[in-house]
Amino acid sequence: MRISHRCEYALRALLELAKSSQEGPVRIEDIARRQTIPKKFLANLLVQLKRGRFVQSKKGPEGGYYLARSARQIMVGDVVRFIEGPLGPIQCVNRTTGERCEIGTRCGFLPLWKRVRDAVAEIVDRTTIADVLAEQEREAAASAKVLMYHI
Repeated sequence: MRISHRCEYALRALLELAKSSQEGPVRIEDIARRQTIPKKFLANLLVQLKRGRFVQSKKGPEGGYYLARSARQIMVGDVVRFIEGPLGPIQCVNRTTGERCEIGTRCGFLPLWKRVRDAVAEIVDRTTIADVLAEQEREAAASAKVLMYHI
């Protein structure tokens, strides 16, 4: 399974909105700058995320985008499926298409691809945007620590 730039940018935009949730609506320009996402691409992507009910927007001088619900309620798997479609690494193990394999039981790899699909789903379906933010903050804090050696 490969995550497209579109999906990566969507997740990064949601992460930025989660970081800024106490600030109120965030302007597209600010999200684009902070996450290094092309502004025009981001504008279209935020419209799509709004249709998916991941974000909402507010018009006007104090306007911008904000999460439609808590970052703890937005699962990474839901976003990935919304942007990319099914999680299966190959078409024949996609649950939404009925797991149709053109060679059936003669395919020795079918069980492997199902395990891959299920392992990815298990991770992204139990990970929220808030979890990703917390992990990012822990990593930043750990890398900011300065080790002191005394002789």
